[in-house]
Amino acid sequence: MTPQIFFDAIMLGFEYSLLAMGVYITFRVLDLADLTVDGSFGFGMACSGVLTMAGQPYLGLIAGIAAGAAAGCVTGLLITKAKINPLLAGIVTMTGLYSVNIYVMGAPNVSLLNAVRCYDPLYQALGGDAGLLSVDGVKMAFIIAIVALAVAINAAFLHTETGLAMRAAGDNEEMSRASSINTNAMKVAGLALGNALTGLTGAILAQYQGFADLGSGTGMVIVGLASVIIGEVFGGWRSVTWGLCCAVAGSVVYRLIIQLALALNLLDANALKLVSAIIVAAFMAVPAVRQTFKDRKLRRDARSAMERLLAEDAAALAGATGEED
Repeated sequence: MTPQIFFDAIMLGFEYSLLAMGVYITFRVLDLADLTVDGSFGFGMACSGVLTMAGQPYLGLIAGIAAGAAAGCVTGLLITKAKINPLLAGIVTMTGLYSVNIYVMGAPNVSLLNAVRCYDPLYQALGGDAGLLSVDGVKMAFIIAIVALAVAINAAFLHTETGLAMRAAGDNEEMSRASSINTNAMKVAGLALGNALTGLTGAILAQYQGFADLGSGTGMVIVGLASVIIGEVFGGWRSVTWGLCCAVAGSVVYRLIIQLALALNLLDANALKLVSAIIVAAFMAVPAVRQTFKDRKLRRDARSAMERLLAEDAAALAGATGEED
């Protein structure tokens, strides 16, 4: 793996880390399996692409956040008001957003190659081609700043009264309702927050890769889950702030794993979705495998202790018999 490929993988990992944070909020904080992610990612990308082509790249990022939040609200209302199963509600919203994205873009894809993108003003302000940072360096600095800001804002929010109520609703809905917490409102707010981060991911990625495509959102829920699970396997469970940071780290590690497999010719580009699914399944099975080995060790230790006690009892019995003789 060349240094440039390694750098690109890390930068892509940071770009998708916002998606990982969004999945962490819905999957871990709210304890909901949200499939809206595929649709809200494409919705944010479509809005960002259209506004960037119109010369408003930063407005495109804001629109991506709003688009994702709106998609999350729709799913939340389907769950809380229409009483639809969360998985089905996510599928309904995701399916509807496919047509919405076509209407927003007006075509299956939009090219941004000649448009001013979000990092271009920063690049020019730092001296352009004569500056200390290359275009890739400016891109990396820009995305790291956004990710750091997102982690700080979400961590601070989840420690507020509303954030704690949202976490309580995810941990124990019945007890939270008994404590006068509006769990339905917390679900809608949490889904809006998680999908807002997903929409922002799509909005940034559209400007970084130079195009917005209708099919880019396919499989994003697997990418987010893989990042969250990998982060938890290596980082463990400590706090929501730690969980958000681990989601970011997991996204970077996930991209490095994929890039390493491609560099070693272990798979081709057509197998990326399959490998993503295998990675998610493998890392989700790690806690169960660890517990199995712990249980086996406990059984071995218990068996050894029992055998030792039996041996001591037998020795004591033999000694008592000898004394009687």
